[in-house]
Amino acid sequence: MHFIAYLDEFGHIGPFIRRHDPHHNTSPVFGLGGFLLPSGKVRAFATWFYQLKCNLLRFEITRDKIPAYLWEKKGASLFTTTNVTKYREVRSATFRLMNRIKGDGGMVFYVGLQKNSQPELHDSKKLYRAVLRESIKRIDQFCAAPSRDAHFQMILDEQSEVDFRKQIVAESSHQMFVNSRTTMIEPPIQAESHMFQTLQCADWLCGLIGRVGCYQVLPQEYSDLDWTAKYFSDRLKIAAPLSGIRREQP
Repeated sequence: MHFIAYLDEFGHIGPFIRRHDPHHNTSPVFGLGGFLLPSGKVRAFATWFYQLKCNLLRFEITRDKIPAYLWEKKGASLFTTTNVTKYREVRSATFRLMNRIKGDGGMVFYVGLQKNSQPELHDSKKLYRAVLRESIKRIDQFCAAPSRDAHFQMILDEQSEVDFRKQIVAESSHQMFVNSRTTMIEPPIQAESHMFQTLQCADWLCGLIGRVGCYQVLPQEYSDLDWTAKYFSDRLKIAAPLSGIRREQP
């Protein structure tokens, strides 16, 4: 069986001190997240997600006068406290999304770190590569299970910096050929998310996972995100069994 992993970033890749720090306050976590699907399910899933998006956000799509297949709603803008607590439709659509992925034989997936380094020691690209390595390792283990005997490829939201895109390919190739992640068939393809319904779906999931992560690691500072535990944390444990956020070593 062949799986495709669609991944985007969640949280923020820069340094973090505290939520109300004047400079380093964006997010205490960073990671890659999204979902895996058997390749044979991708086309139907993309159509289903497109229809879900159009039904849920019809007003905004019509207002913006952009073709729906090119229109994108960022997950960080969708999963706000106001949207989730006020609009039951947002919660229901998210539950349906997780159920659809599981029903199609896939899974939600994320790997992240709680950032702990001092700002002067923080290396954003090193952090990304570490998360990428762990993501490849876990997906490889999932595919290599004797009961599954599968292989996979990854599609990532494209990085704007050319040199960093090359670093991602180099790191992935190292994992494939030096560390023998044998179920990964090629280094990741990087694509523009607004052109792919599947990457837009990964971005939605990352918008949610980023909020869940903030509340998980710093509940006192992010008490306004308690809705993540009320509505989504238990569901994510079921939908994303190989996922997690751990503390970065200083």
